[in-house]
Amino acid sequence: MSRKKIVAGNWKMNNDFNESEQLLNNLISQSKLNDVKIMIAPSFVNLKYSIDRLKLSTIEVISQDVHQSKNGAYTGEVSASMLKSIGVNTTIIGHSERREYFNETHDLLKLKVDNALSNSMNIIFCFGEELVDRKNNNHFNIISKQISESLFHLDNKYWKSVILAYEPVWAIGTGETASSDQVQEMHSFIREFICKKYDQQLSNNLSILYGGSVKPTNAKEIFSMNDVDGGLIGGASLNAVDFFKIINSF
Repeated sequence: MSRKKIVAGNWKMNNDFNESEQLLNNLISQSKLNDVKIMIAPSFVNLKYSIDRLKLSTIEVISQDVHQSKNGAYTGEVSASMLKSIGVNTTIIGHSERREYFNETHDLLKLKVDNALSNSMNIIFCFGEELVDRKNNNHFNIISKQISESLFHLDNKYWKSVILAYEPVWAIGTGETASSDQVQEMHSFIREFICKKYDQQLSNNLSILYGGSVKPTNAKEIFSMNDVDGGLIGGASLNAVDFFKIINSF
């Protein structure tokens, strides 16, 4: 089994230039004890500086989103070719906040996936259920639909550029928490779902990250689950010490 261990920090709409500079300096000063792949996603305006600052580091700078079109009259948007031109080779697509606040649909996300892959970008594809879905025991159906409608048109060869990130929306900033058994149950379901559509080898090599309020206090238990290959980290990635405690939890 050759799937990668990955910890990706999503800074969201946080950190101005000075704050980003300080956080990058703090990240550089930390030490990594394992072979985990580290990614960070600063805001668009700080991507190029982050890439330049981390050029001697193994930390990869990625984007939080990408537009679905090649170019055009889309004021305020950022294209895959723009990202590639400054050295960004990976983008997050389908984050729960994009789905909720910006009404991103399965069909729109499918277009974003295709556009990113056609520009030879890697993607971290996010998905997850709401609390009402979990309480109604509909969570597996929701996850199946989110994955199949945006990704199952892809040929096998494109999956080497895909990382999945399961985000139970109900366990993010709500006071509700997902147990490690619930996390493993869903990750195992996702891997089997992919296997049924494609094959065992593709499924086994696919990295599936967990994105539900991972912290230094729960990372070790979550990362010990068989089908969890790392985390998509929100708030804890804004503190370099906490972020590296999570990275070193494997």
